[in-house]
Amino acid sequence: MLWEFHTKARKWRRVLEVPQMHKKGVTCLASMMFSENIGIFASTSSDNTIVVWETILSSGSIGDCEISSVDSFSVGSKPMVALSLAELPDSKGSLVLATGGLDNKIHLYCGARTGKFVHACELKAHTDWIRSLDFSLPISFDGGNKYMFLVSSSQDKCIRIWKITFHGSAKSGLPYKKEDIGLTSFIEGPLFISGDMSYQVSLESLLVGHEDWVYSVKWQPPLFIFPHGEEFYQPMSILSASMDKTMMIWKPEKNTGIWVNMVTVGELSHSALGFFGGHWAPDGASILAHGYGGAFHLWQNIGVDLENWKPQKVPSGHFASVSDIVWAKSGEYLLSVSHDQTTRIFSPWNNDACEGLSVFWHEIARPQVHGHDINCVAIIQGSGNHRFVSGAEEKVVRVFEAPLSFLKTLRHAALQQPGFEDLEAVQVLGANMSALGLSQRPIYLNAANGASSTVKDEFLDPLETIPDAVPIVLTQPPIEEQLAWHTLWPESHKLYGHGNELFSLCCDHEGVLVASSCKAQSVTVAEIWLWEVGSWKAVGRLQSHSLTVTQIEFSHDDAFLLSVSRDRQFSVFAVKKSGGEVRHQLITKHEAHKRIIWACTWNPFCHQFATGSRDKTVKIWAVEASKSVKQIKILPAFQESVTALSWLGCDRSCNTGLLAVGMENGLIELWHLSGGRDASQQFNADAVVRFDPYLSHVSTVHRLAWRPVTDESDLKTMQLASCGADNCVRLFQVQVK
Repeated sequence: MLWEFHTKARKWRRVLEVPQMHKKGVTCLASMMFSENIGIFASTSSDNTIVVWETILSSGSIGDCEISSVDSFSVGSKPMVALSLAELPDSKGSLVLATGGLDNKIHLYCGARTGKFVHACELKAHTDWIRSLDFSLPISFDGGNKYMFLVSSSQDKCIRIWKITFHGSAKSGLPYKKEDIGLTSFIEGPLFISGDMSYQVSLESLLVGHEDWVYSVKWQPPLFIFPHGEEFYQPMSILSASMDKTMMIWKPEKNTGIWVNMVTVGELSHSALGFFGGHWAPDGASILAHGYGGAFHLWQNIGVDLENWKPQKVPSGHFASVSDIVWAKSGEYLLSVSHDQTTRIFSPWNNDACEGLSVFWHEIARPQVHGHDINCVAIIQGSGNHRFVSGAEEKVVRVFEAPLSFLKTLRHAALQQPGFEDLEAVQVLGANMSALGLSQRPIYLNAANGASSTVKDEFLDPLETIPDAVPIVLTQPPIEEQLAWHTLWPESHKLYGHGNELFSLCCDHEGVLVASSCKAQSVTVAEIWLWEVGSWKAVGRLQSHSLTVTQIEFSHDDAFLLSVSRDRQFSVFAVKKSGGEVRHQLITKHEAHKRIIWACTWNPFCHQFATGSRDKTVKIWAVEASKSVKQIKILPAFQESVTALSWLGCDRSCNTGLLAVGMENGLIELWHLSGGRDASQQFNADAVVRFDPYLSHVSTVHRLAWRPVTDESDLKTMQLASCGADNCVRLFQVQVK
């Protein structure tokens, strides 16, 4: 895809989709510009081919562009995974393309902007797959001939710097006289011809320092030569990123010219499992890494006389399908769970507004880092501390309670002065991760002060010991290392009973009961369990469905529990709580759709609910006084399967509301619902908004959730959260005109 950024509107737009030439996945791109509107780029794929493209950009501010393929060639039986493109020194339009991949060799191809690329030579030195290649700008030492450097990295843990020099005219022939080789000179390497000129490639330096695969190497971006501002010079500085959890900056020493490691960052990170790539900021003052854990890691040089690289805050998010989201009781934050095996809390950080900026959302805590994919989550409503329950691809429901460090952090984020009146009873400061990542042990206040510990050292297996977390109160948005290690919540209870992995959870609005369901193919396994909050005893097992219950939800007065299932049926249970006893009764069971029912939601004002199915329909139902359920509306058929629903009440007197509908293709629609409170009123449903596809998800919408409205008189601006299989959590602002 080719995208364009409008600097004034500060928006991206997709210009065009490049014609499909590759038969398999594209693995790497390399590009360069000849002028302001003419560029060239190369693409390689798992189909063992390389395609070279010419791009002519429009001179207008909002114009289209032209892309044409100028060459395509095969690279043999082993695919390439690294590319770099540059213009040869002392040449007029001669290009060199470096490729590397699974054959452990670096191949150089020469060509022109409009001509064919031919194989020039190959460089043999690495002993494992080539992972990254990058050309420097031509460099001139002491005003002499220009050199160009190529840096390469490999899974052999080594980095090599290659020097390309102009050798002479190709007409004079390739044979040349070898001169004496000194210790400080480079070792002469292969010659290759480009046009009517010949060039020599030699190994300039071997950089050894990483302890694992080196995935990425990058030259520091060229800088302007002041005061002219028209020419660039190439800083002699290389950034490397490795699976050993570090990034390094390499520079030659001033006296000897030997390349040495000047800066190492990331080596103390417990969260990263290695870096897949590193990138320079244009001015060279910041470096960015992305790693196995799906996160960005940013360091900035804040030193004046000496280099001093410090970690900085960056955007964060899930790196696998997001399965469920839920708002805090009063909407202070949004909690999401994902198949990346983490639970994350996002909140607006109002301190940003003090700097003259609008309020930005940040990830302020990562309360659960688990060893299984997490499928569902529910916030414990009612009075008391912040608590939630989560269910993963295991048979256990886990209960988490907010520690003191998070409660104080939340107050900073909400711009409230930290108070301790309601926090004195909280004795847990944070949590430690277990070695296998399946439970999180509490860290008590006295343990944090060094008086005692949660587990005595003599009982710890030395093979399972991991560094202790250091819970901290955050006064500004946290960085990745703090999130991944120091913002865990302690696990207070485990709830056993289900026969398969958990699939759905919900809590009633009083905070008394939690309902859970698991994957099932029989009636006994498909039962819904009710748990009493506090004692966490199982107080009910509701049987009705024969296959997995996909979603469960309490009505807003907690009188009914609604469940929908893969068996195409919904069930409504009457739930009564008196004293310490919980009674439940199946009111109705109805085959509502022709395909799997994925979603359901209650009307906040009365006993009406909506169901959405794979049959591309949404149906509205009402529970009548006689405890029977009738269908009162069926919405026009949608283009895709309906996978998520959320009903927001707008006006209680007129029973009006907004129904958010999420679909399998990632699109979201809003429908205005009104009437139907009794038999004399007609129920109306009108489509209001279809979200722009570029704002919506690009894959299945898994859950929709309206932010709780604290003041029903202020419903002009509302917020809708969504999550999906595209790894994204999105927050939309909806304004009613």
